[in-house]
Amino acid sequence: MINTEELSQKHEFDENDEFAVNTVRMLGVDMIQKANSGHPGIVLDAAPMAYVLWNYHLNVKPNQPDWINRDRFVLSAGHGSALLYSMLHLSGYDLSMEELKRFRQAGSKTPGHPEYGHTAGVDATTGPLGQGISMAVGMAIAEKHLAAVYNHDYKVIDHYTYSIVGDGDLMEGISQEAINIAGKEKLNKLIVLYDSNDVTLDGPLNNESIENPKMRFNAAGWDYEYVSDGENLSDINDAIIKAKTNQKPTIIEVKTVIGYGSPEAGTNKVHGAALGDTNVEATREQLGYTDQPFVVEDRVYKEFKEHLQARGENIYQEWLSEFDRFKQNDAQAKYFSLEHSPVLDLKDIESTTSVGGAVATRVANSDIMQQIADRNLNFWGGAADLSSSNKTQLADSGRFSDSNPQNRNLWFGVREFGMAAALNGIALHGGTRAFGSTFFTFSDYMKSAIRSAALQNLPVTFVFTHDSIAVGEDGPTHEPVEQLAALRSMPNVNVIRPADANEVLGAWKTIARETSKPSVLVLSRQKLPVLKETSDADISKGAYVASPAKTPDADGILIASGSELQLALAAQEKLREKSYDLLVVSMPSFELFKQQSKEYQESVLPSTVTKRISIEMESTFGWGEFVGLNGLSIGIDEFGKSGNGNTIQTEFGFTVDNIVKKYEELWNDTK
Repeated sequence: MINTEELSQKHEFDENDEFAVNTVRMLGVDMIQKANSGHPGIVLDAAPMAYVLWNYHLNVKPNQPDWINRDRFVLSAGHGSALLYSMLHLSGYDLSMEELKRFRQAGSKTPGHPEYGHTAGVDATTGPLGQGISMAVGMAIAEKHLAAVYNHDYKVIDHYTYSIVGDGDLMEGISQEAINIAGKEKLNKLIVLYDSNDVTLDGPLNNESIENPKMRFNAAGWDYEYVSDGENLSDINDAIIKAKTNQKPTIIEVKTVIGYGSPEAGTNKVHGAALGDTNVEATREQLGYTDQPFVVEDRVYKEFKEHLQARGENIYQEWLSEFDRFKQNDAQAKYFSLEHSPVLDLKDIESTTSVGGAVATRVANSDIMQQIADRNLNFWGGAADLSSSNKTQLADSGRFSDSNPQNRNLWFGVREFGMAAALNGIALHGGTRAFGSTFFTFSDYMKSAIRSAALQNLPVTFVFTHDSIAVGEDGPTHEPVEQLAALRSMPNVNVIRPADANEVLGAWKTIARETSKPSVLVLSRQKLPVLKETSDADISKGAYVASPAKTPDADGILIASGSELQLALAAQEKLREKSYDLLVVSMPSFELFKQQSKEYQESVLPSTVTKRISIEMESTFGWGEFVGLNGLSIGIDEFGKSGNGNTIQTEFGFTVDNIVKKYEELWNDTK
């Protein structure tokens, strides 16, 4: 699909190009000035590279912004959103001049940082520095994988991923994780333009960093190109042309002057505040730009129509013909998904451990994932160097690599944050369903990326094993305590902690259908009994009565998640021997339960039953919502300790006898 002859052709830039660049600049500056908020520095200095990239290289179709084979563009330096909005408007996306005038205003299509799904043409939500380039890496991984899986006689996936990054992006630690992943996988269709202006928010870059970008990227397996003058459109164009011929990912360092053309150019003063009326007029004069704010001359629109729009339309029509032939003639076409987030097929998938057996939920999960992979060619993912412990290796596929990109096991290395952001990029690309895994305590490294997944409504599945103090000998560094509460507090995330193999299967049935939010699956290292009470559980409702009381008027409720459900059921039996009639509720997911009707919630947790105990080997934070003022929580509000897992659980009170004791105390205190 990509015409290599065209890639070698050079464009003769003229006065119209220079004028269009300044139009991009001043549209951004005027947006920021009208809002009295924003970041004009990057708009002024990066406009030339953005213009050359978009108008002469980016293959997109603005009236079909979700076309699966479009080039992707990620503004990793998301604070420069006014630059992106200028480009989107001029390119013909559904972003009117009125919306540019509403920059950073409530309800506008031009929020302070780019938001995926909110503004047509925005391929990723960016702003948290370092995550944009990392998501771009994920997009390039997805392109390489899908091309290998489906491009046999027809090229249905064949595009580039571009990103603009700044000094701040490249200082974030996650950027190094992403850079190493990209270099390792030889993502040659990933091209990153580096707005190298040597200024940060606080002052000169050399106060904070003295590294050599060329050496850094070369060492990570990238090609490096250099443009000494960020105003030279021909040099920028030549560098992009060269990057397209490279067999590795490419970083193009473009030396720029932050706030180019403004009175405070080259200083941090122009980074993150509106220029002010006087400085805006001075900038117009310096650039020789006489048009009034928010006025765009027809010749500028014509430039984008004749280049970006015409090129995109031609390439799209070629692709449609190619795709039609693919659908009619390629045996694998039936697996190809145009759905951005396809639903997973779980037909006939079952748990292989029967009631009465015992299996760690991480092992039960592995068995189910193998079955899912067998039925879903678009299901793939990896681990942060822990697939053997997490049990998430897909047995019938090898390692994704430059030589075997069709394989479905991604080896991210010990790069949890980079893994999570790359998974977001894979999900943003569309067409597949991706998962990533590590130990639960290390979810802390990933929290910001999980938050980004939630913000972008991405159905990434995060699989976390070794879920409690039962980890034992590895000690408090590896024993999660507060992680469940932290992730449960995050909006738009389903956190599921299954009690046994049956609930793991139920969790996947829920995850398979979820296409608009991430799922967190929290699994045990230790073996857990497979319970008859979970056999027909509907995990999609978040909680259910695992064992009812003997009479309509229960004396209390025991609520448990995960491995502690077995304790609650055993405690129920012992309390019955003492003439207490309790019901037991399994609550694998707070979030799913809270999405249910009030009637269903009442059927599970009757409001008339106030003597309630929650049982979970994690922080008690959050359980008060379910146990109420007259209840109590058995949990862990301190760090764990190293020792035999069973011994540690006993020390922290996770025994049947202690649950019985606590309930009797509660009964006596409140009767």
